[in-house]
Amino acid sequence: MTRTENTTVAVVGGGPAGVMLGLLLARAGIEVTVLEKHSDFLRDFRGDTIHPSTLQLLDELGLIDEFLKLPHYKAYELAGETDSGRIRLADLKGLGSTRYPYIAFVPQWDFLDLMTDIGRTYPTFRLVMKAEGHTLLTRGRQVTGVRYSDPDGEHELHADLVVAADGRDSRLRDEARLRPRDLGAPMDVAWFRISRKDTDPAGTFGKVTRGDFLVNINRGDYWQLAYLIPKDGYPQLVEAGIQTLRDRIARLLPFLADRTAAELRSFDDVSVLTVALNRLRRWHRPGLLLIGDAAHAMSPIGGVGINLAIQDAVAAANLLYPKLRAGTVTEADLARVQRRRTPPTVVTQGIQRFIQRRVIASVLGGGSDPVRVPAPLRLILSTGLPQRVTGQFIGVGVRPEHVRTPDRGRSAG
Repeated sequence: MTRTENTTVAVVGGGPAGVMLGLLLARAGIEVTVLEKHSDFLRDFRGDTIHPSTLQLLDELGLIDEFLKLPHYKAYELAGETDSGRIRLADLKGLGSTRYPYIAFVPQWDFLDLMTDIGRTYPTFRLVMKAEGHTLLTRGRQVTGVRYSDPDGEHELHADLVVAADGRDSRLRDEARLRPRDLGAPMDVAWFRISRKDTDPAGTFGKVTRGDFLVNINRGDYWQLAYLIPKDGYPQLVEAGIQTLRDRIARLLPFLADRTAAELRSFDDVSVLTVALNRLRRWHRPGLLLIGDAAHAMSPIGGVGINLAIQDAVAAANLLYPKLRAGTVTEADLARVQRRRTPPTVVTQGIQRFIQRRVIASVLGGGSDPVRVPAPLRLILSTGLPQRVTGQFIGVGVRPEHVRTPDRGRSAG
């Protein structure tokens, strides 16, 4: 069965950016349809960090109390361990611009379920699951909608604006013939989980030694672990065998040695993230806007990708909702969104690129020398100032957005 439908805004992709944009526009009385290709949001090893600036947005939306009811872990600082000892990398407790000086680690599916549940309380919000947007509808250069498939067949959704929030492998970006500039990444990430005991260390931290870089995230009853490997090096890791990976974990984090064999049985228990760092030169075409990873894939450094994507969504809603209400959105309006969000994207990616080149590539490059923090740098770190700066960068970011869209009321009952 083929249906032809109409909406004001079609959002392709039900991740944090797409769902946030859909909710904000629906609050403002704009008819919006969000297409999500999966049947639910339950997927492991997605970005699960909700940063202080996003917590502030939830406060501004009146949703913070509902969010804080979700199971979550609060990280007030980020630390690392090298061959020369432990160092604090970021301190969020001193953030003066927010009431929420911590990163909340919460399963992304819980966050998305909450946001879509709230979205459904607005009469102009529609979420379609198992609906994959794959082809742009056009009239000349103007994008007029999107064709999508679901279990009932192929359908056409006509819209005044299509927003591609469909991730770093965006099909709509390819459809629009927009090509991102690759900024390079020296690593990929192997993700897996190991149970956590009460006797384990608290907190979230990284362990760095020559040739090995492991980040362990406290998720309450388990550790979410990210083991960095050289770019395109996953086949070599698999070839070395699962016992090699177990041995490396035990060497880096001896307190996990008693459970890796039972819980890391094979590479079926491991997921690999192909790291990309890139951005589009142009985020738009007439009738089409790209945001989040579709416009700029971020490195996992700092876990700021979700934060940047959500900030894109807020900026887009703030700038576009009056034009959408009037039915007068032009490509120049879409360009305003890109102009506002390009500076924080460029600065953030520049810092990530620097860390990738100067730290990660050096560590993963091998050699025999221990990884040590130079004495002058340790002295500077002892002042606490660098940690406050990095806390500001990671927790709040460059040019944080605030909700400017009105709330025209939820459905009765």
